[in-house]
Amino acid sequence: MSKLPFIIYVDVDDTFVRSHGTKRIPIPIVIEHIKSLKAQGATLYCWSSGGSEYAKNSAVEFGILECFESFLPKPMVILDDVELSNWRNLIEIHPNECPNNTIESYKKKISES
Repeated sequence: MSKLPFIIYVDVDDTFVRSHGTKRIPIPIVIEHIKSLKAQGATLYCWSSGGSEYAKNSAVEFGILECFESFLPKPMVILDDVELSNWRNLIEIHPNECPNNTIESYKKKISES
């Protein structure tokens, strides 16, 4: 796993931005985490059920456009011979778990799962 790029998909809503009515409120600790992961060499993709343009516009709005390789809509269907719960090297991290985590701590969590 160490020779492969460390790929992370980052959601938009309620991950790095919260909405209250029409107001969009950044979640600074997650935005800093995204910047840190990029600085550590992660390959990041931003996705949203709102679509790829929405994901990209959100990254622009919060100053993290350069952190992402590309912008994608979230999938509605995944065709794969392996169930998501059985994917190798896959962990799910809630935004509240971001503080104090690094690529290395994520790799350790993956190896423990």
